[in-house]
Amino acid sequence: MATFGMTSVSGCGTNPCPDDEFNKYRSPLVSRYASKEMAYNFSERKKFTTWRKLWLYLAKAEKMLGLPITDEQIQEMVNHLDNIDFKMAAEEEKKLRHDVMAHVHTFAHRCPRAASIIHLGATSCYVGDNTDLIVLRDGIDILLPKLARVISRLANFAEQYANLPTLGFTHYQPAQLTTVGKRCCLWLQDLCMDLQNLEHARTKLRFRGVKGTTGTQASFLQLFEGDHNKVEELDRLVTEMAGFKSAYLVTGQTYSRKVDIDTLAVLSSLGATVHKICMDIRLLANLKEIEEPFEKDQIGSSAMPYKRNPMRSERCCSLARHLMTLIMDPLQTAAVQWFERTLDDSANRRICLAEAFLTADIVLSTLQNISEGLVVYPKVIERHIRQELPFMATENFIMAMVKAGGNRQDCHEKIRVLSQQAAAVVKQEGGDNDLITRIRADPYFSPIQEQLENLLDPSSFTGRAPQQVVKFLKEEVYPLLTPYENQMDIKIELEL
Repeated sequence: MATFGMTSVSGCGTNPCPDDEFNKYRSPLVSRYASKEMAYNFSERKKFTTWRKLWLYLAKAEKMLGLPITDEQIQEMVNHLDNIDFKMAAEEEKKLRHDVMAHVHTFAHRCPRAASIIHLGATSCYVGDNTDLIVLRDGIDILLPKLARVISRLANFAEQYANLPTLGFTHYQPAQLTTVGKRCCLWLQDLCMDLQNLEHARTKLRFRGVKGTTGTQASFLQLFEGDHNKVEELDRLVTEMAGFKSAYLVTGQTYSRKVDIDTLAVLSSLGATVHKICMDIRLLANLKEIEEPFEKDQIGSSAMPYKRNPMRSERCCSLARHLMTLIMDPLQTAAVQWFERTLDDSANRRICLAEAFLTADIVLSTLQNISEGLVVYPKVIERHIRQELPFMATENFIMAMVKAGGNRQDCHEKIRVLSQQAAAVVKQEGGDNDLITRIRADPYFSPIQEQLENLLDPSSFTGRAPQQVVKFLKEEVYPLLTPYENQMDIKIELEL
């Protein structure tokens, strides 16, 4: 007997305990990170209870349109929507090699009176695809307020630090000053686009409805003896019962797999946004200008006890990379669906759809936690500005000297020489930028000595950044958050 190369497990010898969850792979998306509501949304129980609800909707609509279905049969189905014998279903699927028929038999076993009308006229995709669309819809509904809360927290941060000057960076080299709040607005702009894209995906999501084996509704047309109006009304009734405003007018056996592309494209785009934000935070943490929350007992490194690693931002980046790659699955699946349908979509979709939503859920929860506890170090930011601002202010010095009667070219040459000397101190000797000291010591610049402090005021280098923050938040950010006002008070505490 194989021992799996394992050491002895208490009570099981050298073999794995069959019921021990630690002896089989568990997705860390669920076991470590995901919220309970999103984990449930993609659970077996949610899936199969939804199948039963769909069979109930179909039976109720068929009864309303005149098929011989009794109230007792409907009530029997209602009574057993949640009473699923998972063991029996597994045994049936092993025998039948068909998951939908396994659950038809399992439901029929609980509902003997209704057995003859369960799944009447339907194909497997009636429950499979319609359930997927319900799960996608419900998943988006879970994500939307989470994304809105992240935007809300960062909007508060942007407003708080709208006027705090900080070094801008292009090519990760010091550039013209901006403000901490304005930089945050760059993050917010991307997140607002993600919110709008997610809302659009939610709005345009439709139901597959009641379409039959190849989308022609032939089986239902036969059930209703050629009455096209009743078939259309059946489709409308079931769509309405499932909570959708409309169904796709044409399908093959499945709904178009481009729907999955559109949905995961939005989530992958969100992944890119989160990665960029958290990468910025990680770089700022290295500069010691901004840090993510750090718990009292948190350990940054097993070897270096002084370290405060940005582990939450690193986790977001790690998971966001995975989220960004998942768009490739539905792209390839849609491309290789032959005619009305092939089954090579099934196993792939079981993985990529769930993982995309679970991962998006995790990065949003983590980013909310980060944004609720960001720590800013103004003195460090000020020191970095002092190191670079003298160089950036040289044009202001030249203009002031010209206004005081100096020659622009002479002044430029003076400052060029002094700047090179100061740069050598910084780069070759590891000293501080002493350009201002050199300017103060040079008699040539005596006409502007009293102006130097004003010329070096960091706020005079930030342009309209503070005003841009105020206008952007007022006109674009806060209006987007209005629909979610009643869902803003939830705070995220990470377990890991």
